[in-house]
Amino acid sequence: MRIVILDGYPIDQGQLDWNAVSVSGELTVHPRSQPEEVIERAAGAEVLMTNKVLLAGDTIAQLRELRYVGILATGTNVIDFAACRARQIAVTNVPGYCAPSVAQFVIAMLLQFLEDVPSYVAAVRANAWAAQPDYALFLRPRVELAQKTMAILGLGSIGGKVADLARAFGMNVLAAAVPGGTVDGRVPLGEALAAADVVSLHCPLTEQTRRLVNRDFLRAMKPGAVLVNTARGALVDEGALLDALAEGTLGGALLDVVEQEPPRRDHPLFDGQAPWASRVVVTPHVSWGTVEARRRLIQTAGENLAAFLRGERLNRVD
Repeated sequence: MRIVILDGYPIDQGQLDWNAVSVSGELTVHPRSQPEEVIERAAGAEVLMTNKVLLAGDTIAQLRELRYVGILATGTNVIDFAACRARQIAVTNVPGYCAPSVAQFVIAMLLQFLEDVPSYVAAVRANAWAAQPDYALFLRPRVELAQKTMAILGLGSIGGKVADLARAFGMNVLAAAVPGGTVDGRVPLGEALAAADVVSLHCPLTEQTRRLVNRDFLRAMKPGAVLVNTARGALVDEGALLDALAEGTLGGALLDVVEQEPPRRDHPLFDGQAPWASRVVVTPHVSWGTVEARRRLIQTAGENLAAFLRGERLNRVD
């Protein structure tokens, strides 16, 4: 059986092996694939795995031998599900593998924003501490996370782990309702936004959540609150976000994702000279990718495929 991975490098980074997958067939791993390369590379494959390479309906229609698509991620927005269902192609994803990784990154971003430890280190090295009359040198007012409120949109494996860490810091956690969500007992979104000091996004990207963070959403947030997005860039209307930053109503935007990745060089959120630059932290979509998380991803991808070959359903999303 021929197995093709279209974009393995972000996961293996040239260091991790794919043995958990290769035991099931003849495996070819492409570090990266451009859209125009997909048909040729996937030709004859019964199993196709993708991390971020899109598989549109017209592409799937040309891959006549295809029986199985393994999404090498939790999010499933890279696949045309209607095309897969029409052909009875099995589709799996890898849920939960990066929950600890993302959760610790959310807290790291929040602490970096609130504490800015590097600025204190730089000040000490520049003798600013030695040159001042008091025993303590404060560069900015410090605040505690304890008793602050975090609203989490998407309380799955990742959001749940973020909630655990937030509570460990003494924060109050609200599970906010998400458009299209089916879980009962969630706090109405408007109520959660008005109460939260921190809003953290962990919901999937769907047609109902695309650009969920729009002008109305941002205006409903508590003045001075901080938005954290480690989920999908397209959850946020970036124009509305820039306006909220310019207006001064948003306390901060901590983003590990943007709508277009890689981004353009002149992306306005990266402007270090903007009046609101000190209220923005952007990192390059790395929250998911600890070594441990990437190993779990590969292992689960192999287990998903092995289960399919045995006639079992494991992490099926079709």
